[in-house]
Amino acid sequence: MTRDVDVSFLSGWGGEEPVIDVVLDRFEPRRRDAREFALRHRVVLVKASNDVPVDVALGAMPFEERAAGRASDFAVGDGEVLRTCSAEDLVVFKVFAGRPQDWVDVEGVVIRQAGRLDREQIVEELEPLLALKEDADSMPRLEALLAG
Repeated sequence: MTRDVDVSFLSGWGGEEPVIDVVLDRFEPRRRDAREFALRHRVVLVKASNDVPVDVALGAMPFEERAAGRASDFAVGDGEVLRTCSAEDLVVFKVFAGRPQDWVDVEGVVIRQAGRLDREQIVEELEPLLALKEDADSMPRLEALLAG
């Protein structure tokens, strides 16, 4: 488990600047060039008032739109609610990112969901994204995790 927050805003293509500016007005940037970095890499790197790192992704791809449409509310206590992506979409996001911690997270999701994941949806969403990256290794690795 990492101690950070990942958030996505559907900015679309060309709508990034207003989102970036609002985020940087409300949170402390983690880089001096945070605005320029966000415009280049589609992620705003800031930190919350308690110093927890927050990565704000600027969504625009059709998968991100579909994932937002499938998101649901998750009660976090005292009447507070977070809108979270589905477990399947989290697997897609994590496998696509492909960092070592992401794979640890994927394994945790697979274990926690104990056979309830919609494999067909994951494969359908993930295959074109991995093709964009020319990544032939991640799908077999995921399939092995799903097979248990």
